[in-house]
Amino acid sequence: MNPETCTLETCSIEDAYIHYQPSIPGNAIYIALFGILLIVQAVQLPLYRMWGFSLSMIAGLLLEVLGYSARILFHDDPFNFDWFLMNLISLSLGPVFFCAALYFLLGRIVVVYNGEDISRLRPRMYAIFFVSCDAIALAMQSAGGAITSTADDADMRTTGTNVMIAGLAFQVAALTLFIYLGSEFAFRLRRRTREAQRNGSSDSENRKDDGYAAIREKRRWKVWIFTVALSTLLVYIRSIFRVVELNGGYDSELANDEIAFMVLEGAMISIMCICMTAIHPGFALQRRGRKRDSNVELLERTA
Repeated sequence: MNPETCTLETCSIEDAYIHYQPSIPGNAIYIALFGILLIVQAVQLPLYRMWGFSLSMIAGLLLEVLGYSARILFHDDPFNFDWFLMNLISLSLGPVFFCAALYFLLGRIVVVYNGEDISRLRPRMYAIFFVSCDAIALAMQSAGGAITSTADDADMRTTGTNVMIAGLAFQVAALTLFIYLGSEFAFRLRRRTREAQRNGSSDSENRKDDGYAAIREKRRWKVWIFTVALSTLLVYIRSIFRVVELNGGYDSELANDEIAFMVLEGAMISIMCICMTAIHPGFALQRRGRKRDSNVELLERTA
């Protein structure tokens, strides 16, 4: 049966693209939340001028708003392929931009901790390498969405979905490597600090003081480091969920479990966006205002 010819009055919900009517209140909450965060990020953009991070967040938040709007439209017409595609593509691509936003941050963390000598990559290379990986994941998922949207038969739509799954899997692989490198840097930093303490001196005494101590000693910095780690983990959980969900097909139990979707997709991304907006990296790096010095310029060159 062709879902395009169906309505809720003439066909079973089992014949729709998803086998339930998306919750209007639940999806409206996400639209409102992402809309508010989008506005706040737009205000923070000229305030902190972290262009790569902020533009990535704004693009991702815009896609989240579009995706959850499609889900509300889907409520009354779950047989509409356009709403299904808008929901699928927007909510698949949005987190790609959130990953990019996170990728801009690790190099800055390395610089602030004077950790170039214990880092696997040079600070600037983190953004270059991982954002390039993100671009590949974005291209693959976009191509999959394009194939799905223009397909004339079920086989081509399956092909498009498989390309999207491959893009998501590539995104998970890149995130896995990113988490490994970040964890390795944290381990090496902790070991360096302990060795300095055993030698009877602080780590800062053994290293060139380039002015970042004032940033590192702030409570806001330590809280922000935690939120970066948490945000990365949340996006990682969401990405794994989407790979498993799409790999099972649109008729699978997981793909039609709205509670799982709202928690493992919606809640994971919501918390991540709240963290990265409420505790903006520009706030942690004390970048507010137009004043520039050599330290700020060095931080800018890592993004």
